[in-house]
Amino acid sequence: MSRYRLTVNGTRREVEADADTPLLWVLRDGLGLKGSKYGCGVGVCGACTVLEGGREVRSCQVPIQAAGGRRFTTIEGLSRDGSHPCQEAWIAEDVAQCGYCQPGMILAAVSLLARSPRPTDAEVDAVFGEHVCRCGTYPRIRRAVGRAGKDRAVGRATESGAVGRASERGPAGHENKERARRKSAATDAGASITAPSAIAAGEPR
Repeated sequence: MSRYRLTVNGTRREVEADADTPLLWVLRDGLGLKGSKYGCGVGVCGACTVLEGGREVRSCQVPIQAAGGRRFTTIEGLSRDGSHPCQEAWIAEDVAQCGYCQPGMILAAVSLLARSPRPTDAEVDAVFGEHVCRCGTYPRIRRAVGRAGKDRAVGRATESGAVGRASERGPAGHENKERARRKSAATDAGASITAPSAIAAGEPR
């Protein structure tokens, strides 16, 4: 076994592993980041997706010896409180059913929106055609990506002092209350299932 250094979610980490250990298992077993999932093991299903420089990476296909010195973002590093526009859009559109594949889907959406802030349906379908959702939530995913793109655009306009765009979402106080209501509803979804907010945040399953 050897020691490797890499940056995960903005923090320098050092791990000890065999050179051919997939990054996925280093993240899950070595660093306790359970949001990235094992699906197929051959880089096809997308459940293990993480980001590197905004680009999708199948972590099951990256040996730790190749990951040393590189920077990765997992679903846990997307936001501290599930407030990233893609996570909120996933909750608002009630995308997740079993939720197993959704952390990878959300990171794929982040990557897509970084390249194409207002993607066409064809662009969305091209990206998510490379991800397997056995629950078949692709229509909801398409809506969530569209919503996240709009929310990001509104957020940028508001931050830059643009007038009028923020009014499309209502007063700030109302927006904050609505956000809190949605998160509370997701948290209270019931003990027998995993709440959408937990899925969107990549909590362990």
